[in-house]
Amino acid sequence: MSFAPVAQAVLKIEITEGFEGALPIAVIPFQWSGSDKVVNGDISAIVVSDLARSGKFSPVAEKDLIARPQSLAEVHYKTWRIAGMDHIVIGNVTKKANGNYQVQFRLIDIVKAKQVLGYSFNATDKTLRDIAHQISDYIFTHITGQPGAFATRIAYVTVKRGSGDSSFRLQVSDTDGYNPQTLLTSDEPIMSPVWSPDGSQVAYVSFESGQSEIFTHNILTGVRQSRSKYKGLNGSPAWSPDGKKLAITLSKDGNSDIYILQLDSNKLTRLTRHWAIDTEAVWLPDGQSIIYTSSRSGKPQLYQQTVAGGKAQRLTYEGRYNASASVSADGKMVAYVYGEGSIYRIAIMELATKSSRILTDGPLDESPEFAPNNSMVLFASQEKRRAVLAAVSVDGRQKQRLAFSDGEVREPSWAAVRY
Repeated sequence: MSFAPVAQAVLKIEITEGFEGALPIAVIPFQWSGSDKVVNGDISAIVVSDLARSGKFSPVAEKDLIARPQSLAEVHYKTWRIAGMDHIVIGNVTKKANGNYQVQFRLIDIVKAKQVLGYSFNATDKTLRDIAHQISDYIFTHITGQPGAFATRIAYVTVKRGSGDSSFRLQVSDTDGYNPQTLLTSDEPIMSPVWSPDGSQVAYVSFESGQSEIFTHNILTGVRQSRSKYKGLNGSPAWSPDGKKLAITLSKDGNSDIYILQLDSNKLTRLTRHWAIDTEAVWLPDGQSIIYTSSRSGKPQLYQQTVAGGKAQRLTYEGRYNASASVSADGKMVAYVYGEGSIYRIAIMELATKSSRILTDGPLDESPEFAPNNSMVLFASQEKRRAVLAAVSVDGRQKQRLAFSDGEVREPSWAAVRY
């Protein structure tokens, strides 16, 4: 077992399926003053990549730009309207005497023929990518009315297989796969990473001691704490919305049930008591209820129950296998794994109506996780017998693949905020 601050390998993201109706937008290459472009700091290229990944925008390729204005005075609205453009983005990066940068951008509405958004940021070499993601969030929010999620982070487990053994890594990175940070390297499995609500910590399961054990790990301080090491299964941690509790799965009393662990006092409260397997709890945003997987009907299905101990309510009825729920930030949707025969796909349910639809094709899709703005679902999949990450828009019309350059990647978790 070891810890390391940085890993060189990154996730490579490929958009595999777009959809008609994406909004046209032109991001003009930002003008640089006082220095050449910084490696990994091409602001406009990062913004283009972010907007394209969202599935809601269709950025113009740089080679197809009909003009490259650098100021409002240089924008010819009629020309851009004829080209069918709704918005364009212009900006500049200026290196200051102290070595830092000033980054400015403007979002221009071509139909209204005016600037509708503009900000200025101070940045360093290390924060240029962060600023680019923030710009993408501002643009996304202004045009769509939805919060952006480009400036957050994801956690995942990578697996590198050798002759007779495997190496596991718990990593966090930006949502586009850059700036990876390794939290833990182990010869034993690492599972179920999940972010705290404030984005400062990750809880996960590690087998480094020879049995399952639940840890929390502070990203900034590096402080790592063992939270649960009971006899038998210790699994499926899930943070409560206030960040003060974990819902966990334990088998210490002879059967797999859901427990609530109070983090400040280590007080443990048993929530479910059933002969069946109860596991994979996730919280609803109000902190009053959880959704979990249970085999009490004979096959894995999703159930909802209050943390006060009310009666479990079955949510899924279609299909022989429904498990691994993820709840959207607004509490309106549940993504889960839907299985029929040997095919496992990602489905989504509207909680108010209990209506559901299948988003992916399988055959082995698992571990769904909502983006913080509810627009995408990140999940683990299989490609040529390798574990990869993938993402699909909640309407199923835009898909992308996130492949790891050195091994396999699985168990995704998307932070709600960047700490």
